[in-house]
Amino acid sequence: MRRDPSLDELGAFLRARRAQLSPGEAGLPDTGAPRRVPGLRRAEVARLVAISTDYYTRLEQGRVQASAAVLDALAEALRLDGDQREYVLTLAGKAASPAAGATTRQDVQPTMRHLLDDLTLTAGFVIGRNTDLLAWNAMAAALVMDFERVPEKERNYLRLLFTEPAIRELYRDWADMARLAVSHLRMDSRRHPHDPRLTALVEELSALDPQFRLWWTSHDVAVRAGGARLLRHPVVGDLTFERSTFVCAEDPGQQLVVWTAEPGSPTYEALRSLAAAAGPAGEGLDGAA
Repeated sequence: MRRDPSLDELGAFLRARRAQLSPGEAGLPDTGAPRRVPGLRRAEVARLVAISTDYYTRLEQGRVQASAAVLDALAEALRLDGDQREYVLTLAGKAASPAAGATTRQDVQPTMRHLLDDLTLTAGFVIGRNTDLLAWNAMAAALVMDFERVPEKERNYLRLLFTEPAIRELYRDWADMARLAVSHLRMDSRRHPHDPRLTALVEELSALDPQFRLWWTSHDVAVRAGGARLLRHPVVGDLTFERSTFVCAEDPGQQLVVWTAEPGSPTYEALRSLAAAAGPAGEGLDGAA
């Protein structure tokens, strides 16, 4: 019988969460006795959830399908946050999940393209499945890099974070941002677990970068949300942006990500000078050159 990759991933995720939770954090007495492996034992998780150790073991092995009630109890026992709960429920087929889409690269929706072109002092990107970079505007190119120079099949934002030295230098908090991006990809992967392009991306980055490999196997998940972006641009210096994300109604697999600056702030004034230097077509400056 063919194994379900989603259940295998669910089991791997539960193992990772169990390993990161101490008995004290789970509300269990800690005798201080040495443990062969970090975190909770399978029997301890099973006791917290009121299921048998054998059943929980088979759940981690991807051999059984858990009920929504058991998954809710596991989420409580393992102290899962909202994003992690959604991830678990989707993998187990207990939450609404978009139908599996084509495994080819997406085309940017025209409405998203028009929005990008209308932004002048705001950097905008359209991110598709697997963090593919589908489109960007002139300010994004001036701040980050000339994405046109990257072959389309390699135009993936997560891949660029790990393979472009200039982008590593651009982010003042590169490690935090790169790890967060990995958690976004892990979260997105629940929607298209059989996508060979996702598999190829993970295999490539795992072979290239030990940090990616470590973060991917930690099974951290998160949805894209707002937050600060801290850059050190080679031309205009330190910049601080607020990041916002908007989902495309025509294709929820595409998201418009924008970096905005408070009017009158040093970052806003730096953007004005950068836009003037870049020109109306966004040419003349390459933020990662």
